[in-house]
Amino acid sequence: MPPEHRFPHYHSFAHRAANWLGFSYDETSPEWVHPVMHLVLLLAPALLAISAARLLGRAVHLRLARSTSRPVTHTTVSIIGLDRNLISHILQTTRRQQFFLLFLSLSLLPVLYLSLELPKQIVNNVLSKSHAPLSLLGYNLTATQHLAVLSGVFLLAITLNGVGKYLLNVLKGRLAERCLRRLRLLIYCHWRKQIGQPRKSELPQILGPEAEPIGGFAADLVALPVTQGGTLLTILLFMFIQDPILGAAALTVLPLQLFLLPYLQRILNRLSRERIQEMRRLTCSLTEQLNPAQDGPGDVLLTMASLRQLEAIRRRIHRVKFFAKALNNFLTALTPFLFYSLGGYFVLEERITLGALIAVLAAHKDFSAPLKELFRFYQQLEDTRIRYKEILGFLLEQQQAGLSSSMKS
Repeated sequence: MPPEHRFPHYHSFAHRAANWLGFSYDETSPEWVHPVMHLVLLLAPALLAISAARLLGRAVHLRLARSTSRPVTHTTVSIIGLDRNLISHILQTTRRQQFFLLFLSLSLLPVLYLSLELPKQIVNNVLSKSHAPLSLLGYNLTATQHLAVLSGVFLLAITLNGVGKYLLNVLKGRLAERCLRRLRLLIYCHWRKQIGQPRKSELPQILGPEAEPIGGFAADLVALPVTQGGTLLTILLFMFIQDPILGAAALTVLPLQLFLLPYLQRILNRLSRERIQEMRRLTCSLTEQLNPAQDGPGDVLLTMASLRQLEAIRRRIHRVKFFAKALNNFLTALTPFLFYSLGGYFVLEERITLGALIAVLAAHKDFSAPLKELFRFYQQLEDTRIRYKEILGFLLEQQQAGLSSSMKS
């Protein structure tokens, strides 16, 4: 029994959705068009809505859990000069710089849309045989002059885009280093305040590899989501304007990415915490071996065991990280298949122009990059939160030890 007879309402809804978007297909259309249209117009949007609702629910649940289980330690926070929330601490110290980065990031989006639209205009209005003369400032331009004008505007657009990104990255680097310097000074000053008790030797490890990613994340906190998210939305808007069905096809694999990649990230978070703790244990062990008089064969065995454990953790991290990367690359490569098949069929049916399809394919080439950056930002956010939490734990432990020693004295 054909699918349309087994699921009449589902099949008719797919046809109504396609008709609403200005595309009609029936029994005369190729057989492969029917399942593709069902996937693009019904199944993928439903899965996307479910995935988005699931992520939103999880975020609300974690937010409520943190707010109910968080102890009130305002005195501790005021002493060390750090907020218990990483994002709040960054915004408090870099609010003015973040606002300027936001403005610069938003100013790049119109230039991006212009750089996407101009190639389509060149193919359809200049390179096509039915070229119509263009009147510019009272002058009628030939096809060659029209091509030169559009090419010059395109060159100007990509130049402005490149200069803007350069300035954005320079300002982000300046913000990252300033935020990192302040954080390191706070940690160092608090460590120096521990009087009357041995100071912990993990400080070089904390000031170096553990604190450094926090500065980079501070620079990306506002600029990266706005730049990459805005790029993603601009490209999607351009695709939907060319053809809404092709725009929906660009989102087909997104539900799988939203479902699988956060799950793999949680595994990476757990392994990252294990690596940080093991690295601190190794640092303490090596510091104790600085005095040759206290050195012994047992320290060598403990160091070798710690190095083996670090190797095992890092190998597990590599396996999960590269599996997530390979999976994301494979899912991203599936979308051009829909563009070539469905978009090619639309060109043959004269629903869209060849220039529009070429422009959509070129835009999708840039579509995967911001999506990967947003997933990387999510991974960076989770990793930096873990590092910041471990640093706070180190400082709180130092402070509690100091309070205990002062009470005894």
